Amino acid sequence: MSKDTPVEEQALPGSMPFLLLLTVLNVMNFVDRQLLSSFANFIVPDLNLTNTEFGLLTGLVFLFFYSTMGIFMGVLADRVNRTRLIAIGLASWSVLTALSGAAKGFVSLAIPRMFIGVGESMMTPSAMSILADRFPASRLGFASGVYYMGVPIGTGVSLLIVGYLGPSWGWRNCFYMLGALGVAMAIIMWFIKETPRRHLATAEKMVQSAPSMKEIAATVMQTLPRSPALMLTIAGGVAYHFILGATVFDQLWFVQERGFDRAEIAQYAGWIGISGGILGNLFGGIGSDWFTRRTGLGRPMFLFWIMLILAPVNIAYRLVDPDSVWFWLGLFFGYFQLGAFYGPTFSTIQELVPPQVRATVVAFYILLLNLIGVGFGVTFAGIAIDQLIAQGVEQPYTIALIGFTIVSFICIPCFLIAGQRFKRDKAQLYKTLAQ
Repeated sequence: MSKDTPVEEQALPGSMPFLLLLTVLNVMNFVDRQLLSSFANFIVPDLNLTNTEFGLLTGLVFLFFYSTMGIFMGVLADRVNRTRLIAIGLASWSVLTALSGAAKGFVSLAIPRMFIGVGESMMTPSAMSILADRFPASRLGFASGVYYMGVPIGTGVSLLIVGYLGPSWGWRNCFYMLGALGVAMAIIMWFIKETPRRHLATAEKMVQSAPSMKEIAATVMQTLPRSPALMLTIAGGVAYHFILGATVFDQLWFVQERGFDRAEIAQYAGWIGISGGILGNLFGGIGSDWFTRRTGLGRPMFLFWIMLILAPVNIAYRLVDPDSVWFWLGLFFGYFQLGAFYGPTFSTIQELVPPQVRATVVAFYILLLNLIGVGFGVTFAGIAIDQLIAQGVEQPYTIALIGFTIVSFICIPCFLIAGQRFKRDKAQLYKTLAQ
């Protein structure tokens, strides 16, 4: 970065190492979160769970507490030391992950899953708020994309743990190991210094005092209805998460309807997930920054084209023979699309809200993504699969997964209109802030 670059276009010193640290923590976040669904073919028979019970454990039991507490944690992140808040969350969810390894049935697994959600809700609102203080708006897509590499990498690593360690270690010992590792990382995070807060829209003034909870709530309620681009970006993200929730049943689908060995497919999916997800995150982060500069349109328009182009692939992937190259391409592009989603969408949220409520709005967005999007997908997919099995329907997992894929296409028109409105709504926000 040259000396003549305006301060608002510069990242703070040490921002890249800090971004990589947050990304590592987000990887751990998603390894812990996904480990239950990745071990589906081990845990479901061991604990004698139905698809509905498994859907609840990976869905609403976790997501209700994760999402609702996320709002509180977002408000807290706008007021307190964010690095220590992350450390507390990491320590708590890691201890509870270890306790999950001792579960004997549905109830004894559900209880720690509830409180794991509370711990994990501290991570992303705090992290995204810190990144917006460290990186300029022109590089938020890149920063968010790198941070959200934690999703595909974490998901992929959880599958690799299943594929390589599951048969020899057992699922319980894997949970114990991850819990211990998380506690060690939490101790390190506790001693990381907080980042000074700065204005996203203008560097003219620093916020000298934290807003009250009442002021934060009032600002959020005023911001949402004033920005159609913001509301449609949120709606598109929720719709896309319908299928992400249903894919909790992918490992069961691979084994029961596509004939794979449970450890073998976990290895394949893990490596493909990591490679596809990393490429998708880089493409989504760097590509959406370039797209926005080049076209003047918002990042949601970038997402519109990705979702539209890959829609036929997502359907074909569920129907083709697993020996077909299209099956493996479909698996790859599923992770690629997931990776490309997060950078553009979270950058858009950051840019369309006032800086003093960034963490709160991110937390609200996460609540909707998980409680409505993932929660709807995983809960009703589990119920639908059990109903289809009871009726003797052939390939119930395939039918349910295709159905939720089609429903998720609602995101395509949402991102189209949001992209068209983005520039206008962002200008209106800056005008309001200047006043």
